[in-house]
Amino acid sequence: MKARGITVNLVSRNKLNELSSSEKIDFIIGEVKKGKILILESGLTASEQADLIKKTMSTIDHDTFIGIEMEGYPEEKVGFFQRILGIRRSRITVIGPANLLKTIRKDDKVIETIIVPGRGV
Repeated sequence: MKARGITVNLVSRNKLNELSSSEKIDFIIGEVKKGKILILESGLTASEQADLIKKTMSTIDHDTFIGIEMEGYPEEKVGFFQRILGIRRSRITVIGPANLLKTIRKDDKVIETIIVPGRGV
């Protein structure tokens, strides 16, 4: 008997570092399409976030996949080369199906979300 509910996966920095940018995006979309909520220990770069949104928009199917909800915090300390190149990676990112995960509030210390059970799982 399979347990019912919403799955939340905490994805380590090590797992993400093993993947290329396109592999990360494919991994995230694949998991979210399964109805899972992901908490990424090290988030995505701004470029990866933009690519994730683009790819998500191209795969939306209003019957089976309506998109993603994503919130994250930018990296606190940005090095000299990161500043010059404009590379900033989120410290932590919460990603889930748009029909299950809703951001209530975000400030510099807390991302408050609500998981709406029974919708699309």
